[in-house]
Amino acid sequence: MAETNVASGSSIAIKHYSAALFANTLKGASAMENLVGPVEPSVAMEKIAGQTLPGMSLVRIDNLLKSAGDIVSLDLVDTVGGEPLMGDVNREGKGSTLSFSSMDIKIDLASKVIDSGGSMSQQRTRHNLREIALAQLSGYFPRLDTQESLVHLAGARGSQTGTDWTIPLQGAANFSSVLVNPVKAPTFNRHFVVNGANLIQGGQQLGSIVSTDTLKISHLDNLRKRLDDMDQPLQSVRLAGDRAAQTSKMWVFLATPNQYSLLLTEGSLRAFQQNAVNRAAYLDTRHPLFAGEVGMWNGILVIKNERAIRFLPSETTRIVTSGNAATAAETDQAINGSLTSGYAVERGLLLGAQALGIAYGKTKISGLQFGWKEHWYNFESNLEVMGEKVCGKAKVRLSVDDGTGAKVPTDFGVIAVDSAVPL
Repeated sequence: MAETNVASGSSIAIKHYSAALFANTLKGASAMENLVGPVEPSVAMEKIAGQTLPGMSLVRIDNLLKSAGDIVSLDLVDTVGGEPLMGDVNREGKGSTLSFSSMDIKIDLASKVIDSGGSMSQQRTRHNLREIALAQLSGYFPRLDTQESLVHLAGARGSQTGTDWTIPLQGAANFSSVLVNPVKAPTFNRHFVVNGANLIQGGQQLGSIVSTDTLKISHLDNLRKRLDDMDQPLQSVRLAGDRAAQTSKMWVFLATPNQYSLLLTEGSLRAFQQNAVNRAAYLDTRHPLFAGEVGMWNGILVIKNERAIRFLPSETTRIVTSGNAATAAETDQAINGSLTSGYAVERGLLLGAQALGIAYGKTKISGLQFGWKEHWYNFESNLEVMGEKVCGKAKVRLSVDDGTGAKVPTDFGVIAVDSAVPL
């Protein structure tokens, strides 16, 4: 039998590592990744694209016909309303017109290059160098992927920094190119700020926020009441195999580590944690959303996020004022400069279904969403490796009837909740 030898750089090797990088990214250790459902393509799209389950917060679209810099369209159908036609009234020509909303998501190429060093300095084989580089890239891309989603959903980058962050600050020259699509501030009707025991709509309240405006269990009750009172609330999150999806609706609140810690100090801690256990029992299989540090209150599953969208006193962030609600025009809003020393403002996110669109294209080197390439130089002594992806993300925003017949821009699946936190 002839011996098969797969040379370094062959098409088989490239596709193997590309697929591994894609799988590792999608399975990155992050609560955000658990909000994406499995791909279920329609008959018309099954050969060229797949869109994930609409009941999840993150809707992923895999369109392998697209290439870097192209546009992927996300189409949504608006809810039909109005009165029914009764009795023997003439019904011809009185049909309600289907109304569609469409948003485009630009995709672009993102790459990361790692220099693995020379063969003599590391005393490793060529294969081991590749494995080490893949391990590094497989850690980098999940962080990049999660942080892209977080910043788009929050509508801001904030000022938290550290070696763990891959997204530049919002004022950086390359911020827009890294995020590919515009980062949009929360719409007025999807932005709340803690004010004592209350939640104030809109971001202008940030100018007078104080250290006692911390997130409490009672604010989760307030959020649920607001959801129940909305004509068109956030659609609930529907997990595969959830037998209580219709009778016990659920939303997800991504709390910053500081917000989550404050919730744990309240007297209802035991019920907060037990509620999550009880709700998980209705699923056919244990869902990873219920693993780790979670609690549940009034239908809202609270998950401790790994990172924070944080604003320090006197820093500014973009908001939509009540006067600009109809256009979603953004203005700058400064955080209260008199906020007590040692405190900051952090943004939690209440997520429903279809909050973020994630579009993937294909890389030239692999034909998959992710690619892997290696380059030997210095007379074959040093190895440089590159991982890349073709992707774009955008917060889903539609024009929604406000109850008076007027349509206003509305973040479809996410509500931003700002509160004071001790650092």
